Amino acid sequence: MPSVLVVEDDPSIRQSLIEVLSEHGYAVRSVGDGFGALREITQISVDAVVLDLGLPDLDGGDALRMIRGISSVPVLVATARDDETEIIKLLNAGADDYLVKPFSGGQLIARLSAVLRRTSHVPPAHPSAGPGPAPAAEPLRATTVGELAVDPAARTAHLAGLELHLTRREFDLLAFLAHHTGQVVSKRRLLSEVWREPYVDDQTVDVHLSSLRRKLGERAAAPRYLLTVRGVGIKLVAPR
Repeated sequence: MPSVLVVEDDPSIRQSLIEVLSEHGYAVRSVGDGFGALREITQISVDAVVLDLGLPDLDGGDALRMIRGISSVPVLVATARDDETEIIKLLNAGADDYLVKPFSGGQLIARLSAVLRRTSHVPPAHPSAGPGPAPAAEPLRATTVGELAVDPAARTAHLAGLELHLTRREFDLLAFLAHHTGQVVSKRRLLSEVWREPYVDDQTVDVHLSSLRRKLGERAAAPRYLLTVRGVGIKLVAPR
């Protein structure tokens, strides 16, 4: 039974989150402030954290960075901030995914399940789930594209010999695109095969691509490696 730490200062929202998670088979612990979250993470082992940013004692972004200083536990950020720049900052600070408030219980479970799958934890099966897991995907291979080298086994990416510091999701996205170098990959396919959630909003991909572009030293208006094919998808290519 995967365990989740809910960090939310609003008692009614916290209780709602606890109920939703419990109904879907998660073991839930909860705290109402950032320092309480840090204490819990140092004292117990949890499989994931659902972190609200509007905490009474710490800014949620600061709490996220402090969590990252002591643990690699997957963190799903719940935020009312839907500005792309703020979301990119959160992802770069170590968030594994995010939900913009208000969100439904279904969205929470879908995002959390996807995070747990990507981090090798097995999410609990919903009573209405199918008979078993999908077949394992083809292992991603080490790839070199121009001056970009991606090694999924070592989970490293280097550009012109310098290591890129990527979030977990950014690396997964880059590795998948590198595995399909030169192929146009739709956002729907990325959500299905990287996020494992085909019904999540396309903006999720856009935010991660924007952050990845910056780390590759390019912009959407002046791409080098990540080319957008309007209305179709994105492809990774060697710069000309």
